[in-house]
Amino acid sequence: MTPRQPVNPTFAITGANTPPGVAAVSTTPSPSPTAVPAPLSAEEPDAATLARAAEQSAVTVLTAATTHRLADVVPAPQQVQPDPTGDWVLPAEAVIVVSADPAALAVAEHLAELLRPATGYPLPVTDATTPEPAGGIALVLDDSADLGAEGYRVDIATDGVRITAATAAGLFYGVQTLRQLLPAAIESPNPVAEHWALPGGTITDAPRFPYRGAMLDVARHFFAVEDVLRVIDHLARYKLNHLHLHLTDDQGWRIAVDSWPRLTTAGGATEVGGGPGGHYTKTDYARIVSYATARHITVVPEIDLPGHTNAALVAYPELAPDKISPPPYTGTEVGFSYVDPADERTYDFIADVLGEVAALTPGPWLHIGGDEAFKVTGEVYTGFVERVQRIVADLGKTVVGWHQLAPAAHLDGRILQWWGTTGADPTTAEAVRRGARLILSPGNHAYLDMKYAPDTPIGHDWAGLIDVRKAYDWDPGTHVAGVPTEAVLGVEAPLWTESVTSLADIEFLLLPRLPAVAELGWSTRATHDWADFRDRLAGQGPRWATAGIGFHRAPDVPWATTATFPTQRDTPQTDTATH
Repeated sequence: MTPRQPVNPTFAITGANTPPGVAAVSTTPSPSPTAVPAPLSAEEPDAATLARAAEQSAVTVLTAATTHRLADVVPAPQQVQPDPTGDWVLPAEAVIVVSADPAALAVAEHLAELLRPATGYPLPVTDATTPEPAGGIALVLDDSADLGAEGYRVDIATDGVRITAATAAGLFYGVQTLRQLLPAAIESPNPVAEHWALPGGTITDAPRFPYRGAMLDVARHFFAVEDVLRVIDHLARYKLNHLHLHLTDDQGWRIAVDSWPRLTTAGGATEVGGGPGGHYTKTDYARIVSYATARHITVVPEIDLPGHTNAALVAYPELAPDKISPPPYTGTEVGFSYVDPADERTYDFIADVLGEVAALTPGPWLHIGGDEAFKVTGEVYTGFVERVQRIVADLGKTVVGWHQLAPAAHLDGRILQWWGTTGADPTTAEAVRRGARLILSPGNHAYLDMKYAPDTPIGHDWAGLIDVRKAYDWDPGTHVAGVPTEAVLGVEAPLWTESVTSLADIEFLLLPRLPAVAELGWSTRATHDWADFRDRLAGQGPRWATAGIGFHRAPDVPWATTATFPTQRDTPQTDTATH
């Protein structure tokens, strides 16, 4: 399939005043393709009549170019039934009508906020017992729709659009699909003259896996709340529903804990390379959680234990095995630090920290890390993990940890996050047989801090190079030998930040690979097709450019030639084989 070219806005090929690696785009709209000429007059000369007819024909051709196919959506929908007779154009007077439910109303307001800037339309939101499109958009909660907890149906017809779901989450995902069916100009922050046409037909959709996420490491380098919110928006666009925040590591402690205040004042004052570090207050963290919740994203906080704890030991040397405060660490090596597993004070510390974080986190998960604790081995390690797992359970939360937790005794509900680079892992498979479920994050497919190619200026290559195709071409359901599909909870794409220092860096590494992992988590295996995916992905480029989102112009994707896309970024980088 050939990617369709948007008519508005005009994408200028210019790099002026554009940072390396960021897509540049002219926001000057081209003449509107919707300016339909006045009706033809029977008294006009033949030449004028022919000219008007030609102009009308050009308008028709341009208008058709703005209309996407119903299947041009990422992640790929489960079922698509086009109706060429049902195309619909969003009118200026459209109203969004929604079921009278607070969560559904919030989704309707979110839709209006997405559409108002580019259209300039008021798009008022109103509720009704039985919402009907009436020429506009209806969001309908329907328990009998048999769509599951996150499924939805979008019906586009000449009389308007209806999004149906059993839950507000399903409505939200339907809204993300509707957004992609509109022309790319819908992403403009300013009004654009555009024919806001949608292709007619029906999409029925639901996710393959319940857990679909990404991880942001804010410990190696600290990122402001606004940067995290922007990452949340990227996740929401592609129907990801979990944000894993790696909040603590050797280089910095990023979450305030009232009962142990030096964790942030001393432990949070550093980062890789010697920068100032930083931390989130409880108000900051609550803002992140609230923003994510409004987008049906669950925050999964990680407090990494027993290793990756140098920042905690700087703040509280009583937790160290030798009770001596180590110097702050700003490098990228791993495996040298650990809290004392033989001291009861360590478990008081863990209970206090996890208790405060749990109280701030409405989601069911607490991630306890567990990786690369090279100096805590054998029975000492498994005994430590088993005790911490019980602390998590006593807080009413479900424990998540890296797959190094596998040898420890199983606790009901336990989730292992698998980051291996080969599918043969009998220890993890045995843990699954004992009841564990897996989140799949294979380092050589899903780690978004890996380089795209040898000349990628930031990132690592210890797990291999990961271009878009490699991020896409694997099956979470069969990836780990001896682990059945039903034991796989979902997928997650981690982004470690040893070499990542800015939001521009984050977006350069996230996009365009994040949508690839998102499709693996959402779409049925039957829809998996690289050639089709890369064409659909190419259609996202003009949307990112219009929204001012930087991304990497991966050479294996046929991007639209009329847009300016990222060049390789000239950014200093490290390349340490770390997790």
